[in-house]
Formats: sequence, C-alpha cells, structure tokens
Amino acid sequence: MTRKLENLFDLPPSGPDADTPVTVEQTQSAIAEINDAIDKIDDALPAVRGLDASDGEMDELATKATQTFDDLMDLGMQIDSRYAAEIFAVAGTMLGHALTAKTAKLNKKLKMVELQLKKAKLDRDAQGDEPAAMTAQGHVLSRNELLEQLVNANKDQKIKTA
Repeated sequence: MTRKLENLFDLPPSGPDADTPVTVEQTQSAIAEINDAIDKIDDALPAVRGLDASDGEMDELATKATQTFDDLMDLGMQIDSRYAAEIFAVAGTMLGHALTAKTAKLNKKLKMVELQLKKAKLDRDAQGDEPAAMTAQGHVLSRNELLEQLVNANKDQKIKTA
C-alpha cells in the first residue's frame, strides 16, 4: 500500500519496516535467495522416468484389445444369431478399451507438450528476453498522393513486364 493511500484513509503504516523504503538491492538479493531455493528444490526432486514404458504398455493394451475384438467378431459371425448379440457386445467393449488406451496415450503426450511450452515460457520470462518488436515507418499522405503513387507503380510494372 502506498503512503498516499495510508494518509488518505488514516491507516497505520503497513509492514514491520514501513518507515524504511525497500531498495533495489534488497529486492534483487531477495529474488536471488528465492532462485537459489527453487534450484535446491529442483535438484532434490527425482527426475521422472518411465514415460516411454507407459507408451509401450498402452500400445500393447490397444493391440490386444483390437486382436480380441477381431477374434470375437469372427466368432460372432460363426455361431447362431441368438448367441451372437452378446459376443458382439463384448467385442464392442473391447474396441472401446482399445480406443481408451490410444486416447490416454495421446492425452499424455499433449500434456507433456503443454508442460514443455509452459516451462519454455517461464524460462524466457525469467531471462527477460523479449522478442524484438517489429518496426516500420509510416508517412502521412493525402488521398491524391496515394492514388498518384499507385498509378506510377502500375506504370512501372507494365514497363518492366513489357
């Protein structure tokens, strides 16, 4: 809260050291301490492993479910029609499991990409690197001057192409 607001509303000074202003050096040292603490936490956390293994497991489950679906469809076509409905229902369930496994795998990959993008954005923001702003020059022209330039440009193009 600023001192002007405190004075305007007759509030007591905020914070334990309200009379002493915070300097840039104090702020920078506090940020450095926080960054050191974050680095220590990052080093203490174990790296995530086995992400590729779960992809293989999901593929394996999807393959098994698809094979079971094919087998059940073949069986359903070979037996009496009054018993085939239940087999076809189970086959449909197996196909649903295959789709679920593939969807879970894709969702995991999308989540990883999203996290990587967020991390890259945070890293870029932390470095303070901002992409250079594109600049251009402009001129104030009247309507007639603009039309004259366009006509001259068309004449120049016709001469070059001829």
